[in-house]
Amino acid sequence: MISPLAYIHPEAQIGENVEIGPFVYIDKNVIIGDNNTIMPNVNILYGSRIGNNNRIFPGAVIGAIPQDLKFRGEETTAEIGDNNTIRENVTINRGTAAKGKTVVGSNNLLMEGVHVAHDAIIGNGCIIGNSTKFAGEIIIDDYSIISASVLMHQFCRVGGYGMIQGGSRFSKDIPPFIIAGREPIAYCGINIVGLRRRGFSNELIENIHNAYRIIYNSGKNTSEALEQVKKEVPMSPEIEYIITFIENSQRGIIR
Repeated sequence: MISPLAYIHPEAQIGENVEIGPFVYIDKNVIIGDNNTIMPNVNILYGSRIGNNNRIFPGAVIGAIPQDLKFRGEETTAEIGDNNTIRENVTINRGTAAKGKTVVGSNNLLMEGVHVAHDAIIGNGCIIGNSTKFAGEIIIDDYSIISASVLMHQFCRVGGYGMIQGGSRFSKDIPPFIIAGREPIAYCGINIVGLRRRGFSNELIENIHNAYRIIYNSGKNTSEALEQVKKEVPMSPEIEYIITFIENSQRGIIR
């Protein structure tokens, strides 16, 4: 299962039933779990932590040092969960002193050419399109769909269960459950198809829709709109998620 043309540092820890193709480079201080497939010409560098049942395609580079001039060689990690598909030429940098680690959760698809910068956190069940680039210290919540060639500014956050149009670029937060697109990027409605596929009831979808009608169409400022949401929309974990996401946004939300 391990090609004789691969290089594996003697201190690297490799789990059971791991397939490693030719010209793979695995550095020291690397831990790889069970049942992974690592295809030819993959580089897994110092500080990488990879879970189980992942498929990593040719040309991917995991754990390279951050592209951040503040990095001084501190001990940090790049942590990958389980059941991920990491396609060709994906790059995932390890963390800096800011957070100490870059994290990609489980059950994600990162398509060709995706870049995940230092200290980024990507949740579970996300789909990231070709050539999308994430700057440092961003957060992607669970079940986000981010289309191809999206550019995400550092420190931004994307809420869960939403969809971002291909070619978008943004420097503000994108709340959960919505579709974001156009140029410049803007709120384009809620992700009804995606929510139905995830088992959201029609009643809950309507409540989410009503919350965003108030936030985006009432003409009120964000604080006033959120107060109206609290009064008029039946409370649920999903509505609380919208409210706390927006209240805690450091960069403000897209309009």
